[in-house]
Amino acid sequence: MLENLTNIWETDLKIWSVYVVVYLLWGISMNYIGIKTKIARFRYSWQIITCYVVYMIPVSLFLKDLVWYEQYLYGLFFMGILELGGYTIKSSLAYENNILDTIFGERNFTLAMTLFFASYFPIGNGAVGWLCGILFQS
Repeated sequence: MLENLTNIWETDLKIWSVYVVVYLLWGISMNYIGIKTKIARFRYSWQIITCYVVYMIPVSLFLKDLVWYEQYLYGLFFMGILELGGYTIKSSLAYENNILDTIFGERNFTLAMTLFFASYFPIGNGAVGWLCGILFQS
């Protein structure tokens, strides 16, 4: 697993740029959807960059050579830290009586978010791989 750390540092700058664009747009979209559906939002808009670019891209690169279900399973750990931390320090804000609270109960909100967002790692790596295949075809 430690050899996966080299994925982060040895990734070509072109691939990094695709990750940044994909994850930044994804973060902006998800924050917007969270606000419009009154599920959750970031306290500050700059958190999109820290969460999606600074945190999630290195984790994605760390996990990218694993099969999709391993990426998801390890992603549960990494997203659990992010989600629990964000809601604990109140940098992420859940709307009162949101649809996830209604379905899963208020005490299960962070768990539901973690289970959902862990899928970002295999989906994000797949999307970036697909886009890089189109953009950088030799």
